[in-house]
Amino acid sequence: MDLNSIFTNRRTGNNPHTKASRTDFQRDFDRIIFSSAFRRLQNKTQVFPLPGSVFVHNRLTHSLEVSSVGRSLGSVIGEFIFDQYEGDLSEDSKSFYLHNLGNVIAAACLCHDVGNPAFGHSGEDAIASYFDRNEGDLKSKFHDKEWADLVNFEGNANAIRVLAQQQQGKDSGGVQLTFATLASIAKYPCEAIAKTKGIIHRKKFGFFQNEKDIFLEIARETSMIQENDEPYIFKRHPFVWLVEAADDICYNIIDMEDAHRLGIVSTADCKNLFFELVKSETEDINRIDQKLNSISNENEQISYLRAKVINALINKSIALYKSNFDKILNGELDKGLLDIYKSEHKTLQDIESFSIEKIYNHKAVVEIENAGYNVMYELLDHFIPSILKSADERKSYDKKALKLLPKQFMYDDGSDYQKVLGVIDFVSGMTDNFATDLYRKIKGIDIGMTM
Repeated sequence: MDLNSIFTNRRTGNNPHTKASRTDFQRDFDRIIFSSAFRRLQNKTQVFPLPGSVFVHNRLTHSLEVSSVGRSLGSVIGEFIFDQYEGDLSEDSKSFYLHNLGNVIAAACLCHDVGNPAFGHSGEDAIASYFDRNEGDLKSKFHDKEWADLVNFEGNANAIRVLAQQQQGKDSGGVQLTFATLASIAKYPCEAIAKTKGIIHRKKFGFFQNEKDIFLEIARETSMIQENDEPYIFKRHPFVWLVEAADDICYNIIDMEDAHRLGIVSTADCKNLFFELVKSETEDINRIDQKLNSISNENEQISYLRAKVINALINKSIALYKSNFDKILNGELDKGLLDIYKSEHKTLQDIESFSIEKIYNHKAVVEIENAGYNVMYELLDHFIPSILKSADERKSYDKKALKLLPKQFMYDDGSDYQKVLGVIDFVSGMTDNFATDLYRKIKGIDIGMTM
């Protein structure tokens, strides 16, 4: 890939370039911060039920932390590219890699979860399984590729839709981000029908059929390597690996810290796991041990070690990105940066295994996943049968149901696929609290007027 052509300040919506004190990539970050989709992340579950007496991470705080790590990764790699390839770079490219790659990665990290529905991954599962469980009634209404989108519903693909599609009555281009930022969140740049387990860039899928043209424009403008055109499959953009690493670093470590604050994980277990990883990556371990022993508060001890672990993993990710840079540019790397690290160092494997056993299968987590699954499933079942009926077929109860659907999500003049995507937009965008409240009202659990 040509390092001069893998980024662009062109953005969705075809708006003319405007002069501003901020760069186009800094404007991406700001647009995401002020978007309603990002704001709603404050009430979407990361892992643990919200809200509670102990402050744990939600999707918004997680995204902010991932963005902070991503900015560090992008800034260092930008300097590396400038130093190593200065002779091959145009003047614009030199400026971009020195001053703006960090902004692109930070912006991409900030919005990497905006397509995720409420209640964590169980929300995604509920949407996909709704169509799978109702295949007999629904499949005939959609083309094969459309159906593949629905039965494999994926938050990553939904993020592209949330950020780039034009809703009813709204401006074109969605949030109107640069193609460089959008390319950086495309972990699985293929159609749903091309989804294949065991292949890193096809493990899931990256865009719905409705946004195919938008995605092809993103790919074209950022010189993504095309692997196939029927169905469309691309290699990952080089910036994706940094966004993925930042996300992997944060969720692997922060979930452990949250579990400790909630009393799910003991101080001793958390300290031992974190300390072992730091010890394996730090020469001055005695100084860290002395500092740790000078802190008497257990939560502060874990916070201190968490900071050291994240710093160590940032440094390892940078080293692995540099050593695999040619493979990344050519679309040949077949394993995530932290997966490479895990295969070489048992300490991160231990943290992951411990988290699966003690955290992700904890009763409180499983309960919220079960509850969230049922809430999301029932909300879809309330709207989708009604939206798929023609206007003259709709009974009174269908019309009443659809009155709860905001106008920007109504695509009555569109295909069945577009109508259903509108419902999914509404349901997947809900916060945990809003989804729960609406579920309770339409089921008659809560009755009464609310404004």
